[in-house]
Amino acid sequence: MTSFFSFSKLLLSLSIVLLLKNTTAQSPFDIAIEPVQIQGLAGLQSFAFGQHKGKWLIVGGRLDGLHRRQPWATFDIAGHNTQLIVIDPAAKKKWTASMTTLPTAIQEQLSSTNMNFYQDGSYLYCIGGYGYSGTIANHTTYAKLTAIHVENVINSVVNQTSFTAHFRQISDAQFQVTGGKLKKINDTFYLLGGQKFLGRYNPFNNPTFTQEYTNQIRRFLINDNGTQINITHLSPWTSTAHLHRRDYNAESQIMPNGGQGITMFSGVFQPQNDLPYLHPINVTGSDFKVDSTFKQYYNHYHCAAVPLYSSKSNEMHTLFFGGIAQYFDSSGFLVKDDNVPFVKTIARLTRNSNGKMAEYKLPIEMPSLLGAGSEFIPIPSLPTYTNGVIKLDEFSNDTLTIGYIFGGISSSAANIFWINNGTQSSASSQLFKVRLIKNQSSSVHQMNPYSVSSLNFEVYPNPGNGSLHIKYHLMHKSDVVIKVNLLNGKMVNQIRFSGKNKGNHNLELELKRKGFFLISIETDYETLVQKILIQ
Repeated sequence: MTSFFSFSKLLLSLSIVLLLKNTTAQSPFDIAIEPVQIQGLAGLQSFAFGQHKGKWLIVGGRLDGLHRRQPWATFDIAGHNTQLIVIDPAAKKKWTASMTTLPTAIQEQLSSTNMNFYQDGSYLYCIGGYGYSGTIANHTTYAKLTAIHVENVINSVVNQTSFTAHFRQISDAQFQVTGGKLKKINDTFYLLGGQKFLGRYNPFNNPTFTQEYTNQIRRFLINDNGTQINITHLSPWTSTAHLHRRDYNAESQIMPNGGQGITMFSGVFQPQNDLPYLHPINVTGSDFKVDSTFKQYYNHYHCAAVPLYSSKSNEMHTLFFGGIAQYFDSSGFLVKDDNVPFVKTIARLTRNSNGKMAEYKLPIEMPSLLGAGSEFIPIPSLPTYTNGVIKLDEFSNDTLTIGYIFGGISSSAANIFWINNGTQSSASSQLFKVRLIKNQSSSVHQMNPYSVSSLNFEVYPNPGNGSLHIKYHLMHKSDVVIKVNLLNGKMVNQIRFSGKNKGNHNLELELKRKGFFLISIETDYETLVQKILIQ
């Protein structure tokens, strides 16, 4: 669900100027995106998909844009996708079929939004999802798992024959989840995060819905012989502090030790703040761990994402395309907007052989405010590991199409939630062909130094009236210099501290002048700068 704004209060935005020194890096590859049009294809967002021999099967999702906040309009029935959609991107063809011949329980679940899904061989498994159920005359999160034989359903939709026999469904209370992610490590399935949302979304004036985050990674085995589906639940992993996440990106990974894993990237909302998480979580077959040494500033909401691994350099790359985020780059400045706007950012997160991660902004952006609720659908002939991670070193050509981005929300402005009457955004029907380009020496990706910084440097309020609060954290004892400069470089003030101890520190600062200033912190091991406005 796309409830990603703070309803308790609106926070002022913060602009940060990045130091460019030592923050550029030669890219391991470059990315190009090319729009592709398929006549008659309708827009869709937050759907599930499977594929067979280059054709896609699209299930569920919403036909409209950002959900409205008016109770009578939000997540309305008219926005349900009640069709099965088959797309052949190479031939630029599409086929549709109504789901009315399916049993009611299957129709209802497969018309929902934000299902948790995973294709395992011939079967697309869809778990949960949120939507209107005519059976109970209310909106609900479905406690269902539906197995879909992808090849057979695609053939049936294309040939306009019956597909009813190719769907099977079971009920399970552990699967009553929407907005999580379904992944697999070896033989075990992982249902990561998400929530149980019951009732119609009406957050203002005596809300009547209930919302319960799972705060878990639920693990289970599926024994499916093509007729019966048997589930073996394993002990879940629980953390209210860290797994209170939904509507985010979780991607399969190859870890530095060569084993398979999953990384949960960002997500909303923190238990104590209506803001995204910045620290990712690495999941393996034995446990999960929060990476407290890295912060993700871009692409906080679910968007199209691509995992690629180089065995030669032992580097894991994950690409993110647009969506929604608390931070974005504006003419070289990292801007923080706590209203969490739509963004155009295309970013790469790279984990090196030592397990250290860093975030890079690519030199290209999405052509508009696109990406939230979109999916990347890979070319099936790509060399991949069994968990779907692309083998980067096995590309023989310098330029290769690796897949397509489809759907998502297209927004007319960055922040539309409070003015949204249904016309400010729409579900995108646009496809983008994604090409990977190797050995392009001129391509430079801009590293975000805050992603690897330990200083946690903040200056607020911003804009302000001259009374500023400065916060920072020292990993170890260090001299500290705080400088205030005009944008032209002229120094306004300088404060020096000798031998500041390890830990969190606070400072009050008064500025009597109005205008823009650069406030920097210099330690023995790191320097960062923030841009502020005094009104």
